[in-house]
Amino acid sequence: MKRLFSILAITGIMAFGSVQAQEATDSTAAAQTQVEDVAAQADEANAVATTAEEDAPVAEVSFTQKLKQRFVEGGPGFMGIVLLCLILGLAIAIERIIYLNLSTTNTKKLVADVEDALKSGGVNAAKEVCRNTAGPVASIYYQGLDRYEHGVDSAEKAVVAYGGVQMGQLEKNVSWISLFIALAPMLGFMGTVIGMIEAFDNIESAGSMEPSLVAGGIKVALLTTVFGLVVAMILQVFYNYITAKIDSIVNDMEDASISLIDMLSDYKK
Repeated sequence: MKRLFSILAITGIMAFGSVQAQEATDSTAAAQTQVEDVAAQADEANAVATTAEEDAPVAEVSFTQKLKQRFVEGGPGFMGIVLLCLILGLAIAIERIIYLNLSTTNTKKLVADVEDALKSGGVNAAKEVCRNTAGPVASIYYQGLDRYEHGVDSAEKAVVAYGGVQMGQLEKNVSWISLFIALAPMLGFMGTVIGMIEAFDNIESAGSMEPSLVAGGIKVALLTTVFGLVVAMILQVFYNYITAKIDSIVNDMEDASISLIDMLSDYKK
Protein backbone atom coordinates (compact mmCIF):
# COMPACT_ATOMS: atom_id res chain seq x y z
CA MET A 1 0.00 0.00 0.00
CA LYS A 2 2.81 2.34 0.90
CA ARG A 3 4.53 1.46 -2.33
CA LEU A 4 1.37 2.42 -4.23
CA PHE A 5 1.24 5.80 -2.49
CA SER A 6 4.89 6.38 -3.28
CA ILE A 7 4.37 5.58 -6.93
CA LEU A 8 1.38 7.90 -7.06
CA ALA A 9 3.33 10.68 -5.32
CA ILE A 10 6.28 10.34 -7.71
CA THR A 11 3.92 10.28 -10.67
CA GLY A 12 2.18 13.47 -9.42
CA ILE A 13 5.47 15.25 -8.84
CA MET A 14 6.67 14.36 -12.35
CA ALA A 15 3.36 15.45 -13.86
CA PHE A 16 3.52 18.77 -11.92
CA GLY A 17 7.12 19.29 -13.01
CA SER A 18 6.21 18.67 -16.64
CA VAL A 19 3.41 21.22 -16.40
CA GLN A 20 5.73 23.76 -14.82
CA ALA A 21 8.38 23.12 -17.46
CA GLN A 22 5.81 23.50 -20.22
CA GLU A 23 4.58 26.78 -18.71
CA ALA A 24 8.16 28.03 -18.39
CA THR A 25 8.84 27.11 -22.01
CA ASP A 26 5.67 28.85 -23.11
CA SER A 27 6.59 31.94 -21.07
CA THR A 28 10.11 32.00 -22.53
CA ALA A 29 8.74 31.64 -26.06
CA ALA A 30 6.22 34.40 -25.44
CA ALA A 31 8.90 36.67 -24.02
CA GLN A 32 11.18 35.94 -26.96
CA THR A 33 8.34 36.67 -29.37
CA GLN A 34 7.65 39.93 -27.60
CA VAL A 35 11.32 40.92 -27.77
CA GLU A 36 11.40 40.09 -31.46
CA ASP A 37 8.27 42.21 -32.02
CA VAL A 38 9.84 45.17 -30.17
CA ALA A 39 13.05 44.79 -32.18
CA ALA A 40 11.06 44.65 -35.41
CA GLN A 41 9.17 47.82 -34.43
CA ALA A 42 12.44 49.56 -33.57
CA ASP A 43 13.97 48.56 -36.91
CA GLU A 44 10.88 49.80 -38.70
CA ALA A 45 11.02 53.11 -36.83
CA ASN A 46 14.70 53.52 -37.68
CA ALA A 47 13.99 52.77 -41.32
CA VAL A 48 11.20 55.35 -41.37
CA ALA A 49 13.46 57.93 -39.72
CA THR A 50 16.25 57.22 -42.18
CA THR A 51 13.86 57.55 -45.11
CA ALA A 52 12.54 60.82 -43.71
CA GLU A 53 16.08 62.14 -43.34
CA GLU A 54 16.90 61.17 -46.89
CA ASP A 55 13.69 62.69 -48.21
CA ALA A 56 14.14 65.90 -46.20
CA PRO A 57 15.60 68.78 -48.29
CA VAL A 58 19.22 69.59 -47.57
CA ALA A 59 19.70 73.08 -46.15
CA GLU A 60 21.30 75.26 -48.83
CA VAL A 61 24.34 77.32 -47.91
CA SER A 62 23.79 81.03 -48.56
CA PHE A 63 25.99 82.95 -50.98
CA THR A 64 27.46 85.04 -48.17
CA GLN A 65 28.43 81.99 -46.12
CA LYS A 66 29.94 80.29 -49.14
CA LEU A 67 31.88 83.41 -50.04
CA LYS A 68 33.17 83.70 -46.48
CA GLN A 69 34.20 80.05 -46.52
CA ARG A 70 36.09 80.49 -49.78
CA PHE A 71 37.76 83.62 -48.44
CA VAL A 72 39.03 81.76 -45.37
CA GLU A 73 40.20 78.84 -47.49
CA GLY A 74 42.17 81.20 -49.71
CA GLY A 75 44.29 82.35 -46.78
CA PRO A 76 44.09 85.62 -44.86
CA GLY A 77 47.37 86.96 -46.25
CA PHE A 78 46.77 87.63 -49.93
CA MET A 79 43.00 87.52 -49.65
CA GLY A 80 43.07 90.31 -47.07
CA ILE A 81 45.24 92.49 -49.32
CA VAL A 82 42.94 91.88 -52.29
CA LEU A 83 39.94 92.77 -50.12
CA LEU A 84 41.70 95.97 -49.03
CA CYS A 85 42.18 96.89 -52.69
CA LEU A 86 38.46 96.40 -53.27
CA ILE A 87 37.46 98.53 -50.26
CA LEU A 88 39.79 101.40 -51.10
CA GLY A 89 38.90 101.29 -54.79
CA LEU A 90 35.16 101.35 -54.08
CA ALA A 91 35.58 104.20 -51.58
CA ILE A 92 37.41 106.35 -54.13
CA ALA A 93 34.96 105.39 -56.90
CA ILE A 94 31.91 106.33 -54.82
CA GLU A 95 33.49 109.65 -53.82
CA ARG A 96 34.25 110.45 -57.47
CA ILE A 97 30.77 109.50 -58.63
CA ILE A 98 29.17 111.78 -56.04
CA TYR A 99 31.51 114.66 -56.95
CA LEU A 100 30.95 114.27 -60.68
CA ASN A 101 27.18 114.13 -60.30
CA LEU A 102 27.27 117.32 -58.25
CA SER A 103 29.49 118.91 -60.90
CA THR A 104 27.03 118.16 -63.68
CA THR A 105 24.95 121.20 -64.63
CA ASN A 106 22.52 122.18 -67.37
CA THR A 107 25.03 123.88 -69.63
CA LYS A 108 22.51 125.10 -72.18
CA LYS A 109 20.45 126.82 -69.50
CA LEU A 110 23.56 128.41 -68.01
CA VAL A 111 24.69 129.75 -71.39
CA ALA A 112 21.23 131.20 -72.04
CA ASP A 113 21.05 132.82 -68.58
CA VAL A 114 24.54 134.35 -68.90
CA GLU A 115 23.75 135.68 -72.36
CA ASP A 116 20.51 137.28 -71.16
CA ALA A 117 22.21 138.76 -68.11
CA LEU A 118 25.06 140.07 -70.25
CA LYS A 119 22.61 141.83 -72.57
CA SER A 120 20.41 143.22 -69.81
CA GLY A 121 22.79 143.99 -66.93
CA GLY A 122 26.29 143.77 -68.33
CA VAL A 123 29.27 141.80 -67.10
CA ASN A 124 28.45 142.19 -63.41
CA ALA A 125 24.99 140.67 -63.87
CA ALA A 126 26.48 137.77 -65.81
CA LYS A 127 29.07 137.24 -63.06
CA GLU A 128 26.27 137.13 -60.49
CA VAL A 129 24.52 134.38 -62.46
CA CYS A 130 27.74 132.34 -62.54
CA ARG A 131 28.33 132.95 -58.83
CA ASN A 132 24.94 131.49 -57.98
CA THR A 133 25.42 128.39 -60.16
CA ALA A 134 27.41 125.35 -59.04
CA GLY A 135 29.69 123.32 -61.28
CA PRO A 136 32.95 123.70 -63.19
CA VAL A 137 31.33 125.37 -66.22
CA ALA A 138 29.98 128.20 -64.07
CA SER A 139 33.39 128.62 -62.42
CA ILE A 140 35.10 128.88 -65.82
CA TYR A 141 32.52 131.41 -66.95
CA TYR A 142 33.10 133.49 -63.83
CA GLN A 143 36.88 133.54 -64.38
CA GLY A 144 36.44 134.55 -68.01
CA LEU A 145 34.00 137.34 -67.17
CA ASP A 146 36.23 138.53 -64.35
CA ARG A 147 39.11 139.04 -66.83
CA TYR A 148 36.94 140.65 -69.51
CA GLU A 149 37.95 144.19 -68.53
CA HIS A 150 41.50 143.34 -69.67
CA GLY A 151 40.29 142.29 -73.09
CA VAL A 152 38.82 139.28 -74.85
CA ASP A 153 42.24 137.67 -75.25
CA SER A 154 42.86 137.86 -71.52
CA ALA A 155 39.43 136.37 -70.86
CA GLU A 156 40.14 133.55 -73.30
CA LYS A 157 43.46 132.76 -71.61
CA ALA A 158 41.76 132.72 -68.23
CA VAL A 159 39.09 130.33 -69.53
CA VAL A 160 41.71 127.95 -70.93
CA ALA A 161 43.88 128.04 -67.79
CA TYR A 162 41.02 127.60 -65.35
CA GLY A 163 39.55 124.88 -67.56
CA GLY A 164 42.74 122.89 -67.00
CA VAL A 165 42.41 123.39 -63.26
CA GLN A 166 38.82 122.16 -63.31
CA MET A 167 39.80 119.13 -65.40
CA GLY A 168 42.42 118.26 -62.80
CA GLN A 169 39.76 118.45 -60.10
CA LEU A 170 37.51 116.12 -62.06
CA GLU A 171 40.28 113.54 -62.55
CA LYS A 172 41.50 113.69 -58.97
CA ASN A 173 42.25 110.24 -57.41
CA VAL A 174 41.03 108.40 -60.52
CA SER A 175 44.56 107.06 -61.06
CA TRP A 176 44.29 105.20 -57.73
CA ILE A 177 41.35 103.21 -59.07
CA SER A 178 43.39 102.14 -62.10
CA LEU A 179 46.21 101.17 -59.74
CA PHE A 180 43.92 98.89 -57.72
CA ILE A 181 42.55 97.40 -60.95
CA ALA A 182 46.07 96.39 -61.94
CA LEU A 183 47.19 95.43 -58.43
CA ALA A 184 44.34 93.07 -57.48
CA PRO A 185 44.93 90.42 -60.19
CA MET A 186 48.70 90.70 -59.66
CA LEU A 187 48.24 89.85 -56.01
CA GLY A 188 45.99 86.97 -57.05
CA PHE A 189 48.63 85.63 -59.42
CA MET A 190 51.27 85.96 -56.72
CA GLY A 191 49.06 83.92 -54.40
CA THR A 192 48.78 81.36 -57.21
CA VAL A 193 52.55 81.06 -57.51
CA ILE A 194 53.02 80.78 -53.75
CA GLY A 195 50.27 78.14 -53.53
CA MET A 196 51.95 76.07 -56.23
CA ILE A 197 55.30 76.37 -54.45
CA GLU A 198 53.69 75.12 -51.23
CA ALA A 199 52.13 72.22 -53.12
CA PHE A 200 55.51 71.13 -54.50
CA ASP A 201 57.09 71.56 -51.07
CA ASN A 202 54.50 69.18 -49.62
CA ILE A 203 55.22 66.66 -52.37
CA GLU A 204 58.94 66.91 -51.71
CA SER A 205 58.48 66.47 -47.95
CA ALA A 206 56.18 63.47 -48.35
CA GLY A 207 58.27 61.86 -51.08
CA SER A 208 55.17 60.74 -52.95
CA MET A 209 52.73 62.18 -55.43
CA GLU A 210 49.41 62.02 -53.58
CA PRO A 211 46.42 64.07 -54.71
CA SER A 212 45.68 65.24 -51.17
CA LEU A 213 49.10 66.87 -50.95
CA VAL A 214 48.68 68.83 -54.17
CA ALA A 215 44.99 69.74 -53.82
CA GLY A 216 45.42 72.12 -50.88
CA GLY A 217 48.07 74.30 -52.53
CA ILE A 218 46.31 74.36 -55.89
CA LYS A 219 43.01 75.29 -54.22
CA VAL A 220 44.61 78.27 -52.48
CA ALA A 221 46.25 79.27 -55.74
CA LEU A 222 43.00 79.21 -57.68
CA LEU A 223 41.00 81.04 -55.01
CA THR A 224 43.43 83.96 -54.82
CA THR A 225 43.41 84.27 -58.60
CA VAL A 226 39.60 84.24 -58.76
CA PHE A 227 39.19 86.88 -56.06
CA GLY A 228 41.82 89.09 -57.66
CA LEU A 229 40.08 88.94 -61.03
CA VAL A 230 36.66 89.58 -59.46
CA VAL A 231 37.96 92.69 -57.67
CA ALA A 232 39.55 93.96 -60.88
CA MET A 233 36.32 93.47 -62.85
CA ILE A 234 34.21 95.28 -60.25
CA LEU A 235 36.55 98.26 -60.10
CA GLN A 236 36.86 98.33 -63.90
CA VAL A 237 33.10 98.92 -64.23
CA PHE A 238 33.27 101.91 -61.87
CA TYR A 239 36.41 103.22 -63.58
CA ASN A 240 34.79 103.17 -67.02
CA TYR A 241 31.71 104.96 -65.69
CA ILE A 242 33.85 107.65 -64.04
CA THR A 243 35.99 108.26 -67.11
CA ALA A 244 32.90 108.47 -69.32
CA LYS A 245 31.37 110.98 -66.91
CA ILE A 246 34.55 113.07 -66.89
CA ASP A 247 34.69 113.09 -70.69
CA SER A 248 31.09 114.26 -70.84
CA ILE A 249 31.72 117.12 -68.42
CA VAL A 250 34.92 118.15 -70.22
CA ASN A 251 33.09 118.26 -73.55
CA ASP A 252 30.44 120.49 -72.00
CA MET A 253 33.18 122.73 -70.60
CA GLU A 254 34.84 123.09 -74.01
CA ASP A 255 31.58 123.85 -75.81
CA ALA A 256 30.55 126.33 -73.15
CA SER A 257 33.95 128.05 -73.27
CA ILE A 258 33.63 128.60 -77.00
CA SER A 259 30.14 130.02 -76.48
CA LEU A 260 31.46 132.38 -73.78
CA ILE A 261 34.22 133.77 -76.00
CA ASP A 262 31.70 134.32 -78.79
CA MET A 263 29.37 136.14 -76.38
CA LEU A 264 32.15 138.37 -75.10
CA SER A 265 33.24 139.18 -78.64
CA ASP A 266 29.68 140.15 -79.59
CA TYR A 267 29.26 142.14 -76.38
CA LYS A 268 32.39 144.15 -77.11
CA LYS A 269 31.00 145.16 -80.47
